Amino acid sequence: MKMKNLFDLNSFSGKIIDDESDLIPLMTSDDEEAINKEKLPKSLSILPLKNTVLFPGVVIPITATRNKSVKLIKASNKGDKLVGVVSQINHKVLDPKLEDINNIGTVAKILRVLQMPDGNLTIIIQGKKRFKIKKIISEKPFLKADIIEINEIKPQKNDKKYNATIDSIKDLALKIIDENPNIPSEASIAIKNIQSNSFLVNFVSSNMNISVSEKYKILQIDDHQNRAIECLKYMNIEFQKLTLKNDIQSKVRNDLDQQQREYFLNQQLKTIQEELGNSSNQKDIEEIKSKAGVKKWNLQVKEHFEKELLKLQRINTQMAEYSIQRNYIDLLLDLPWNEFSQDNYNLKNASRILNKDHFGLKEVKERI
Repeated sequence: MKMKNLFDLNSFSGKIIDDESDLIPLMTSDDEEAINKEKLPKSLSILPLKNTVLFPGVVIPITATRNKSVKLIKASNKGDKLVGVVSQINHKVLDPKLEDINNIGTVAKILRVLQMPDGNLTIIIQGKKRFKIKKIISEKPFLKADIIEINEIKPQKNDKKYNATIDSIKDLALKIIDENPNIPSEASIAIKNIQSNSFLVNFVSSNMNISVSEKYKILQIDDHQNRAIECLKYMNIEFQKLTLKNDIQSKVRNDLDQQQREYFLNQQLKTIQEELGNSSNQKDIEEIKSKAGVKKWNLQVKEHFEKELLKLQRINTQMAEYSIQRNYIDLLLDLPWNEFSQDNYNLKNASRILNKDHFGLKEVKERI
């Protein structure tokens, strides 16, 4: 989730075309009631969005780069400031037609228009009501369509299941904000201050880190209870991913900290040994490690050898214990671990070798 409770227009480096206040607050219950009473026009200019979905009540910034979009915004801003916002099915289409856009969208009001230094327009829009495209009535200079309003199926005020779902969404949203370091802590204040249950669902759905198609799937649900459940489902998935990601990062960080600690201690030990004049055995240690690297011993023997080698490194070369420990290390290296010779059990061959290498000793040879 990537929430923001207020849009501060001072953060945009562009020229504000109108001169209203610089802060756009979250929608209140009174705002929602006023929106519900509004009547939608029969036709609207259609503004396709490449990579986002607008939900009712939610305020988002949009940067217009396409000529058609710029013309649409300028024309709408001079009129009633209403546009029909829909998401594209394929964001790669540069000039979307009816078949390239989803037929359910959100009527939006243009709150701000900012002229950016690069010539593009950035607008701040707020979703009003959902609509469905009935038919396209013109494509030039931009898309315009006849629309019909979509009725919202709202639960009863004291619906326990719906209220429980809303409480779960709010609690989980706060957990996600707490777990995600990329979300500012102020977002939790925004969540707690949202009064409208339907707006809470829309606000969270808009800010979730899910695909456009998944957001559109939530938007097109008429029943508020089902929409809330669908939102909660995606939130649970996001929370599980976030928790798993944090666990992995924590484990990697701990492993790295342990490696750094061991490296630091080894460097300190090396310095102390040099100060004590005990650095002369470093070449011997490297030679021992080189020999050990080609040994075919099992894990248990390897761990034991490394333990004994570490013990050798800690002993001063001038002490008597050093030679004893070194002899033990050499013994471990000399033993033929998992190395086998090709045995010959031919008695005649053995007799021939004995007679060749040893003169006499007849009784001994017979005993062998």
